[in-house]
Amino acid sequence: MRRPPVPEPGAAALFLDIDGTLVEHAPHPDGVRVAPGLPEILGALDRRLDGAVAFVTGRNLAMVDRLFAGLGLAAAATFGVERVLGTVREDGKDEAARVRPVFAALAARLAHRTGVYFEDKGPVLAIHSRAEPEALPEVVQACREALADLPEGYRMLEGHAGVELLPESATKAAALAWFMERPPFAGRVPVFLGDDTADESGFDWVNRNDGVSVRVRPQGPTLARHVLADVDEVHDWLAELADADGPRRAAR
Repeated sequence: MRRPPVPEPGAAALFLDIDGTLVEHAPHPDGVRVAPGLPEILGALDRRLDGAVAFVTGRNLAMVDRLFAGLGLAAAATFGVERVLGTVREDGKDEAARVRPVFAALAARLAHRTGVYFEDKGPVLAIHSRAEPEALPEVVQACREALADLPEGYRMLEGHAGVELLPESATKAAALAWFMERPPFAGRVPVFLGDDTADESGFDWVNRNDGVSVRVRPQGPTLARHVLADVDEVHDWLAELADADGPRRAAR
């Protein structure tokens, strides 16, 4: 695996995961910090790519808005259940109401795990065990059993620091495909940066559509064809694409 090429801005559609890609992970999801110069780089990218820049994240839209307030970038949040593109803004409130009792029961079952954090993202539940790694096997088992009580079409996504329960249709691949059918993304080369197992479906889609797939800090097998070592190197690469001043100075 090698560092990704810097594409021609006029030909690229850029898709960015957030946690572990644009910002460092934190023990609690609310504790992540956006580097001071990163919004400036992202704004420059959005202008240079004529708006063909989007967040593609498991975070919900409210958190995307909080972390990157004022940027106004396109976004597929909650794995694409929520979407923003121009004046289009979609949410998953109906699905959320159907699954809330199951999610509440799961939270009650694992309430004794004080280092485990439940992130309610409407129709998606993320259970984070980064602050209590030894709890992960119990979290996985509880989620497997909870699947039987969820509506048909739900799945479980295991990560190295938690688990998510979400609809089968909520994938990063589906989110990328949705954007690539619409301007200003349509007709461009998809470039996707991510860092986790949840991003692998996106890497696969990008590879099959002649794009550029980039895994940040890979810790095992990946479908991505390019690599960036860490979040700082992501900032460097993005600043180079945006033609910003010294990337590390800008991002930090």
